[in-house]
Order: sequence, then structure tokens, then C-alpha cells
Amino acid sequence: MAKAKKVKQLNFGMPDKPGLLSEVTAAIAAAKVNISSICAYGMEGKAFFMIVTDSNAKAKKALSKLGLKADEEDVFAVEMPNKSGELQKIARKIADAGINIIYMYGTASAGKSSTCIFSSSDNAKAVKVINK
Repeated sequence: MAKAKKVKQLNFGMPDKPGLLSEVTAAIAAAKVNISSICAYGMEGKAFFMIVTDSNAKAKKALSKLGLKADEEDVFAVEMPNKSGELQKIARKIADAGINIIYMYGTASAGKSSTCIFSSSDNAKAVKVINK
């Protein structure tokens, strides 16, 4: 059964360059902060990051040393069984509640569960309908 919870995600952008992911993650690791979810991509010369950590305050402080200002955004995390059709069940619950998914990202491994991060038109309502 899937479980959803509200989380805060750090968002920031900067000029794209080789080694940027290493630089950003090294700063966060040096602050002894764990990254639980990350989405990073480059577009038109800029790099964009969305990161969920176990300490956003420490991560923001570490990133500020790189000259970065990270904003926090309310999102929600959904942990679900790692098997066929589970993401579709979550998507259907969200759609049936009339909630628009703005974006989502996630990953699955060979383990028993996977986690996806969502931003929607009503995060609080989405968490409630998923946890029913």
C-alpha cells in the first residue's frame, strides 16, 4: 500500500558547467546532509536542481557557500510497492480527486519499494486521497 507525506524540496538554478553535480553534492555531503530525492537537468545553458534532504537548513547553508540561494517548495513524497501498476494507481487516485499533477520524478531500484516526488494543484488533498 502506498504512503504519502508532505515534504519540502529545495529548488535552485545556476549556469551549467561540467562537474556541477559533483560540486553541489560534495557541498551537501560535507554538511553531513543526506539527499533522499533529486532531479537535476540542464537546459539552454542553465542547470536546475530539485532536492529533498534530511536537513534543508543545513543544505541551504552549504549551498550558500557556493553562492547559491535555494528556495523551499511544498511537495509530497509517495512511497509505494515496486511493482507493475503502482504508479498508475496513485495517478488515478489523484486524477479522480480532480487534482492536477504539475510535475513528478522518482526512481525504482531492485528493492521492494520506490519513491516519487510530486507537485500538484492541491498537495494536501493529494496526500489525503493517497493515504485513504
